[in-house]
Amino acid sequence: MVVWEDGEMKKSAYRKFKIKTVEGVDDFASMREVVTRRYKRIVEEKQKMPSLILIDGGLGQLHAAAEALESLGITTQPLASIAKREEIIYLYGQEDEPVVLERRSPVLHLVQRIRDESHRFAIAYHRKRREMRDRDSELLTIPGVGARTRQRLLEHFGSLRSIAGANLESLAAVVPPKTAEEIHAHFHAAEVPANPLPVLNQPR
Repeated sequence: MVVWEDGEMKKSAYRKFKIKTVEGVDDFASMREVVTRRYKRIVEEKQKMPSLILIDGGLGQLHAAAEALESLGITTQPLASIAKREEIIYLYGQEDEPVVLERRSPVLHLVQRIRDESHRFAIAYHRKRREMRDRDSELLTIPGVGARTRQRLLEHFGSLRSIAGANLESLAAVVPPKTAEEIHAHFHAAEVPANPLPVLNQPR
């Protein structure tokens, strides 16, 4: 979620949402969950509602967002969506009269800018989560480390970087000694010097 306020993007107000209640890929259910969570908090904390909630998507996403707001008793909030391919703006309650702006319209450019910023922010978030998953899965390549052991290590040390930097004694406090040795050897293999070549005495 991104926020536009006073003529510019307000990055301090951006929010990331990890979907909690939806299994598989369901854009509409995900939209309902996120909008519900966002505006339930706004209502509970008695914060000011925005001038406009802009949804990324077509009529399906727009109606999913409207259902979420109505479930919270919010029925007069201005709500719209922008369909990516057609660049058509749908106003909730006036879906039969979609707004088709000229390609050069500054209003269209503003809405596109906000929409594109939401895409950039979401893609960066998903990429970071994917990289974290990939890094954490490195633990599973170490002999003696399964899913439970990996979870125990991450909960104790907090990150893969901390695990990699831990000494043998710290690791052994969390996992069996043999597994601790395997983990330590995995992350410190580069520190072990190769067998040096013998020094040959050269005659003077």
